[in-house]
Amino acid sequence: MRHTSYYTGEGGCKAGWRRDMVESVAQAVFTICAFCSIAAVFMITLYMMANGLPAFFKLGIKEILFCTEWKPTAASPSFGILYIILTSAAGTAAAVVISVPVAVLTAVFLAEIAPECLARIVRAAVELLAGIPSVIYGLLGLMILNPLMYRAEQKIFRGSEQHQFSGGANLLTAVLVLAVMILPTVIHISETAIRSVPAQLKASSLALGASRVQTIFKVVLPAARPGIVTAVVLGVGRALGEAMAVGLVSGGRVNIPLPFSSVRFLTTAIVSEMGYAGGLHRQVLFTIGLVLFGFIMAVNAVIGGMFTQNDGQEE
Repeated sequence: MRHTSYYTGEGGCKAGWRRDMVESVAQAVFTICAFCSIAAVFMITLYMMANGLPAFFKLGIKEILFCTEWKPTAASPSFGILYIILTSAAGTAAAVVISVPVAVLTAVFLAEIAPECLARIVRAAVELLAGIPSVIYGLLGLMILNPLMYRAEQKIFRGSEQHQFSGGANLLTAVLVLAVMILPTVIHISETAIRSVPAQLKASSLALGASRVQTIFKVVLPAARPGIVTAVVLGVGRALGEAMAVGLVSGGRVNIPLPFSSVRFLTTAIVSEMGYAGGLHRQVLFTIGLVLFGFIMAVNAVIGGMFTQNDGQEE
């Protein structure tokens, strides 16, 4: 009897030792992965700063960020990217304003309203949208939206001698394409956030006499706000970083970002000229990439700060 108890205790010790060993190894692996992610961000930041900052020192921040003329190959070159920055900011903001309400309401429909059979169909369509290559969106915009926008442009600016007709390749077309492209990201993450809301919250709201719609807008969406904010941030990043589709439908000219003006985004400026750029011109293109990188970091910081501040006020 004593021998059996001793053997069982020894087996339990071995099992506990193995469990602790597995947990220690798993913790080490997770820690290494986390530090790899941090190292990747640090290396990208360092590389962009090393290649983008020299142009600032040579030309000055004012000439690059606050001048409007972009003539890198002229006899007397000019590297002002103000209109390019404003185009990316305005285009991304407009796309988010159009896309986010549609995406969040679609996520509500999938998570709270739609029957499961219908939800599967809509979810499959959303997943298909996410899988379409960006160049296909650009081609569809080029073949479908551009002619429609050109007809609208001809009607609106009929008889105008000052307007430069864009042939439909303009800021408004690019905004519509971007709005469609970021829909799947925002829908998927928002739906996941809404489904993660505890059922007790919804049951409590309904038990207090709130309607289903009131419960969704007063209880479910506020509770799912962290996930929805994450979806918006990722959607903004997708819109800011898109190049191929935007390059096909925006026209590619450096102009002030008006709805029917041919424009150039930060990403398309890099893609369209990096192949033949050299010297200072190439350094300025890296500077544009650094500005784009700063944009994304600023969006994350601002939206995250607003969310943290709102949570603090609610508490």
